[in-house]
Amino acid sequence: MTQPPQPPQQPPNQPPQGGFGAPQDPPPGGFGKAPGPGYGYPQAPQPPQAPPPAAPPAAPPAPPAPPAQPTGQPTGQPTGQPNYGYPQAPPAPQPPAPPQSYAYPTQPAQPQVQQGYPQTQQGYPQYQQGYQQGYQQPPTMPTPPQPGDGGSGGGKKISGQTTIIIAAVVAIALIVGGGVFYASTKDDDPKKPTAQGEKGKDGKGGKDGKGGGLPGQGSAKEKAPASTSAKVVMQLPQPKIPKDQIWNATGSVLTDDVYAKAGINELNGYDPDTGKKKWTIPLSGMACAMSPEVTDDGIAAVVTEEAKRNKKGDYEQCSNVSAVDLKSGKKLWTESAETNGMKATFKEVTISGTTIAAGAGTSSGGAAWDVKGKSLWKPKVGKCEDVGYAGGDQLVAVRKCGTYGDETLKVQLLDPKTGSEKWTYPIAPGVDNAKIISTNPVVFGQDTTEITASGATDVFSLDEHGKLRTKIALEDGKYDHDCGVNMVNDCRAIAVGNDRLYVPTRQHDGSGESYNRTNEIVSFSLATGKPTSDRVVAGENGEIFPVRMDGGNVIAYKTHSYQKGAQIVSLDGKTMKETKLLETPGTQTVTDAISGMVPKSNELLYGDGHLFLGKKLLSKPFSKDEKEYMALGFVAK
Repeated sequence: MTQPPQPPQQPPNQPPQGGFGAPQDPPPGGFGKAPGPGYGYPQAPQPPQAPPPAAPPAAPPAPPAPPAQPTGQPTGQPTGQPNYGYPQAPPAPQPPAPPQSYAYPTQPAQPQVQQGYPQTQQGYPQYQQGYQQGYQQPPTMPTPPQPGDGGSGGGKKISGQTTIIIAAVVAIALIVGGGVFYASTKDDDPKKPTAQGEKGKDGKGGKDGKGGGLPGQGSAKEKAPASTSAKVVMQLPQPKIPKDQIWNATGSVLTDDVYAKAGINELNGYDPDTGKKKWTIPLSGMACAMSPEVTDDGIAAVVTEEAKRNKKGDYEQCSNVSAVDLKSGKKLWTESAETNGMKATFKEVTISGTTIAAGAGTSSGGAAWDVKGKSLWKPKVGKCEDVGYAGGDQLVAVRKCGTYGDETLKVQLLDPKTGSEKWTYPIAPGVDNAKIISTNPVVFGQDTTEITASGATDVFSLDEHGKLRTKIALEDGKYDHDCGVNMVNDCRAIAVGNDRLYVPTRQHDGSGESYNRTNEIVSFSLATGKPTSDRVVAGENGEIFPVRMDGGNVIAYKTHSYQKGAQIVSLDGKTMKETKLLETPGTQTVTDAISGMVPKSNELLYGDGHLFLGKKLLSKPFSKDEKEYMALGFVAK
């Protein structure tokens, strides 16, 4: 059930003439053209309705009944869940399912035309409503550590060059990336890293490193500035790229003092207020990954290729792990790990406590170092290997065991200093993927029965002992989150907080007689798996998705619409009341450039009135009349 690469969703555009330079005003017509709007089936979600209590509150008026459903389209309710190979517990009594409340268009489905987002994320029918029905996986006791399964695993290794090429093709196809981060920090650990955007007293990062405890707890740090109208402070042009080559510029973080963005064979730091370059750190090769977390001392981790590419653009192994000091702009150390006599390759890197852990997503296994460069564990050849890690408040691993074709996965909470497991939650046989959505509480997702665009159709909530609390079904085609292929810590447009899972619905037809597309953010209980009454509508011709938690509030991104800029908003965790924090200029050049950045699928960082958008993969544009950017920055004060 490995997910194959998807075709590229967005044709590249022409890079600007010249190279990097100081920030400048948006050139007339210089920001790339925005694609047209997307099409699809309508989805008009309605909060779930239970049988009325003795004194029921007034219910919202019911929408009109839907017309006859087109032949061959899925129904609004799931048809059941697989039993996952475990004994099935008797289902709990469920209230009657609410009536279907959304309609389909009477005309045939139109071709999908993107509005700055991958085509696989548009045009799916129906929005899921009502209570999730069918299978509930029975709670599983955590298993004790097993002999030969401590630390990290190693194993089979395919050709390094082949692995890198396949990974790059998959990545560019899905335009993977984004800035969705969920874990936060404990105040009693001065070295505890903080998840992106949850750092520091002002929400961007800083020496205090206080993230407010668990996601969705504590006071919100993001406040609306005096003026939410943002100005452009950065337009980082894309360098000229040879034809038929794909370059890596993966990785960015935002702190109180610096916006750090991977360039070509280097990491650059910029002043968040002005966009001016502060320092440059040379790297061994192109950046493959960067930790979303930054330690309280301002240390981040970067995975790079082991050497610079030749003129032909031949890929190099992503085998070097470096620690960088974002305050001084210095590289502290660079290390690699071996498995089967060869250098291990890594696709992801994360920080938890003083531990930097790098995962492969392949058969190389995982490795870890402390922030000073001391090796903590290396990939091991054996029956088990670490696929990848997610850090922040806790270190969680996805581990694979078994022989080829008969592997099983498990989610484990690790001791970040030793790599030994504290508890293990086994994933049912036959499931070959798992994505960590949150590390505290531990929440992970998986595609259970088939490949999907979202990468996670089932989400599992675990308690502090590794026991299953509930399973949440996110039926394919109804929600618009995105978890990277063959990645463990790469889910975007999805957030965990307030003991809830926040997800966006697919865009669907809105109200009114004129053409109108919209979507919502909804939530599910991590205790029961059922939908809550939370519902925030994007508005006319808009789209909204969660970025991260801010204490008990949800930070969300709203796409631009006609003559209106994109917005960062804060959603109150109790009332879902919306507060605007930032709005980009609504000019055509700016909105075109933002569309070209594909915010949902690339790097999106917000903190204290600062919004930065960055690209992960670069390629030569088709058109000579448009300009491409590696990064854009906006500030509202």
